[in-house]
Amino acid sequence: MRTKLPKPFDEAIIYEDSKLYACLANYPIVKGHTVIIWKKSVSDLHLLSKKDYEYLMDKVDEIRNALLKTLKVKKVYLIYMDEANQVHWHLVPRYNEKGFDVFQHKSSKLTNFSLTKKIKNNLVLKI
Repeated sequence: MRTKLPKPFDEAIIYEDSKLYACLANYPIVKGHTVIIWKKSVSDLHLLSKKDYEYLMDKVDEIRNALLKTLKVKKVYLIYMDEANQVHWHLVPRYNEKGFDVFQHKSSKLTNFSLTKKIKNNLVLKI
């Protein structure tokens, strides 16, 4: 059974192309929590072609680097969970915490979109 991922807020879109989009999470657990979602219906990462997988991971890397620069953090966790049966990554910045403590935060609805432009400004795309 496929769980539909929630539609992102337009103001939260950091990057979009024909294959995927990256946006601030609708319900972030920390400032800068970002999701990267594959547009085509694919239930698991291993079902992507090698070319698509490499493309996705290049974008994950580019967005992560923009988050590191924008937020001035040393770590951004890359989390792949497939409960939604749709390929997507969570990028979760770690702020002066140890290990998995960041996952103890409660999420709240995203209301401030000012970070979107800052991340976009630091996004360096590979050609």
